[in-house]
Amino acid sequence: MRVFPDVKVNLGLSVLRRREDGFHDLETLFVPCDAFHDELEIVPALDGKVEFVLDGGVWNPKEDLTYRAYDLLRLEFDIPPVKMHLRKGSPVGAGLGGGSADAAYAMRALSEMFGLGLSEDELAARVSVLGSDCAFFVYDRPMFGEGRGERLTSFDLDLSAYELKVEVPYGCAVSTKEAYSSVMTREAHPELGRMPLREALAMPVEKWRECLVNDFEYSVFRVHPEIAELKQSFYERGAVYASMSGSGSAVFGIFRKRR
Repeated sequence: MRVFPDVKVNLGLSVLRRREDGFHDLETLFVPCDAFHDELEIVPALDGKVEFVLDGGVWNPKEDLTYRAYDLLRLEFDIPPVKMHLRKGSPVGAGLGGGSADAAYAMRALSEMFGLGLSEDELAARVSVLGSDCAFFVYDRPMFGEGRGERLTSFDLDLSAYELKVEVPYGCAVSTKEAYSSVMTREAHPELGRMPLREALAMPVEKWRECLVNDFEYSVFRVHPEIAELKQSFYERGAVYASMSGSGSAVFGIFRKRR
C-alpha cells in the first residue's frame, strides 16, 4: 500500500497558558495543505523481519513517528511484520506537521491492510500519544484544536475563493522547544489585547490580517527575522492574509483566486 501524507497550516494559534504538567493550553484551527507531500509505502514482510527505510531524514529510523505508529498497533493487535519505506518531501522543523502526518497515515493504512476496523476516532486516540497534532491528520479536514492540540472538533471553513501558498526560509528551522521557551502566553500578557481565536475566525478573510494571530510570532520573529521578512513579502505579493505556521519556520499566504 502506498500513501502520500500531506501537511497542515495553522489558521491562528493562541497559546493560552502554561499548565502545571509543563505543557501549554492552545487553540488553533488546523487546515490540511497539499503544498508538500511525503511518500510512504507499506508491504507485508514475507521474510518475517520488520524493516523501515527512511529517505530524506538524518535521524534514527526507529525513532521516527511512522515506525512508532506501527509499533503501537503491533503491541495492541499483534499485526504481522511489515516493510516500510518513507520518502520525505516535506520540510523538517517548519511547523507543517510532516512527521505527524506520516504517523497518522501509517496507522490508517495499517488498520486498512490488516482489517483492524478502527474508526477515525479510535485511530486519533491511539496516534495522539505520539504527538499533539498527529490526531488531526487522521481526519485531514479543518479541525479546531484545543488542549495541547489533541482535542479536535470539526470546523466549517470555506476557502474555495482563495489559494494557499507555502514557503520555508532557506536553511531556517525552528525547534518546538525553542519556540515555547519564550512564547508570550495570553494569560501572562493580557496587555497585548489579542482577539479570541473563534471571534477572529468569524471575521471576513480580508479582515484576518488585523485580528488573526499566531502567538509564536512575537518571540520567533525576534530570533529569526528572515521569517518575518518572508511574511511581509507575501503581503507585498498581494496576499490578503499571511502567517507563520505552527512554531515555524514555514510561512503561508492566502491569495484571492483570479476570476
